Amino acid sequence: MWLCLNNAFLSVVNKSKKKDCLLVRARRPGDIEKIFPHVAVRETLGTDYRYRADVARSDVAAKIALLVMDIRYDNFKDSVSDTSLHDAYFRIWDVMARLQPGGAYALE
Repeated sequence: MWLCLNNAFLSVVNKSKKKDCLLVRARRPGDIEKIFPHVAVRETLGTDYRYRADVARSDVAAKIALLVMDIRYDNFKDSVSDTSLHDAYFRIWDVMARLQPGGAYALE
């Protein structure tokens, strides 16, 4: 699962070697700690996601629920203040818009 948050980008997968944990991964230093400040993050060179942490599945689920309940914006991209993260999300938005029949804003 990709989590595109307005202050972090995370990937969450069932790849932890620890029972009842999920592997939370990030491409940028500090992104995991912004969302899960209590976890130990390790840097893993030679992997697709450089930063990783084992996080209890229940903690991931609880945090996602809190993040959803705290949504106050009416446009996600506009809520992202970090320029590099905003620009990356715009590129994702553009690619995904091409999946929609007729593209974004199609009238037919």
